[in-house]
Amino acid sequence: MKALQYRTIGSPPEVVTVPDPEPGPGQVLLKVTAAGVCHSDIAVMEWPAEGFPYELPLTLGHEGVGTVAALGDGVTGLAEGDAVAVYGPWGCGTCAKCAEGKENYCLRADELGIHPPGLGRPGSMAEYLLIDDPRHLVPLDGLDPVAAVPLTDAGLTPYHAIKKSLPKLGPGSTAVVIGTGGLGHVAIQLLRALTSARVIALDVSEDKLRLAREVGAHETVLSDAGAVEAVREITGPIGAQAVFDFVGVAPTVKTAAGVAGVEADVTLVGIGGAPLPVGFGLTPFEVSVSAPYWGSRSELMEVLALARAGAVSVHTETYSLDDAPLAYQRLHDGKVNGRAVILPNG
Repeated sequence: MKALQYRTIGSPPEVVTVPDPEPGPGQVLLKVTAAGVCHSDIAVMEWPAEGFPYELPLTLGHEGVGTVAALGDGVTGLAEGDAVAVYGPWGCGTCAKCAEGKENYCLRADELGIHPPGLGRPGSMAEYLLIDDPRHLVPLDGLDPVAAVPLTDAGLTPYHAIKKSLPKLGPGSTAVVIGTGGLGHVAIQLLRALTSARVIALDVSEDKLRLAREVGAHETVLSDAGAVEAVREITGPIGAQAVFDFVGVAPTVKTAAGVAGVEADVTLVGIGGAPLPVGFGLTPFEVSVSAPYWGSRSELMEVLALARAGAVSVHTETYSLDDAPLAYQRLHDGKVNGRAVILPNG
């Protein structure tokens, strides 16, 4: 089968031919209908050779949907042809967090060498994808594969981040979204669907801000040196009650802290890695800062339910598997408006 692999440190990904996978006992083989392109993959491919966390070659793609092509011995509850979405952050299935459905916070994944598809084990940017356990599959129930695949990360991750702040986002509140690309433009829709908060969106690109307005942002602000003052002019002294930074680099983290009000939630979702110092006098009183990761299996089901209800959708552009390297280049250059989706069997 064809697959898109990252094969050499510092080189672009390549479309190659690899052996077709076969499901062993308890496993499921998917024929991939759509695979999402994510900034996390860019981060992986920019990692230096020293300390690189995965074995190469690595088939990319941690967002995937497909149809069941074959079942390993002992698998029940699925049938060939079923359309499913892949829950990406795999865990051990037995620790305290996995028992809650929070495999994204599995306590033993590192110890056991368990990795998500595309982030350590073969991913979805291939004609077929091997799933370790049927619990990592969620029925699509009529959702279009291209529309659904970004929701497995670009929908699930902001949903998980926003859900914990819902009590603070009642009438008269303000939520700030920093970075309105793949995850951020979904976050805006989720905030509009789930809260009555005023949503202020920040980005460095007018194209991204235009998309933010199209999907429901009440206000948009250019993310530059004047962003904090511009947001504060909108919110007044109360500031924002929740701030979601989908970039995570030093300037955006500084902006997040600058627009947060007393008792606000500041959630650093982006993987830029910039720290936010927390302490008396460093942030407004009782500000809570968190850095979440992906979401739970039950939350993925909730996100897909919101999509079926028409409450959230993802702006997508599609590419063939042969053109997948181009999609990554466009993403790297900031030219993807929304989310790029690869069609491995299209």
